[in-house]
Amino acid sequence: MNVRVLRSARRTIADGIRFYERQESGVGAYFLSSIMSDLRSLKIYGGGHQKNDNTPYLRMVCKRFP
Repeated sequence: MNVRVLRSARRTIADGIRFYERQESGVGAYFLSSIMSDLRSLKIYGGGHQKNDNTPYLRMVCKRFP
């Protein structure tokens, strides 16, 4: 399965990294690591996730940082 991260999602991830890093050093890196792990999982097991309303995309909420 191909996984595409939209530009808006990439910006949101970058904002999240900065937010969590301000909370405590190293948490931003952990956040990114968690997101990347979920994306790898989606690439392997994707297809059974919730369909987004008006798009052909599937939706997955990240496990550690919903």
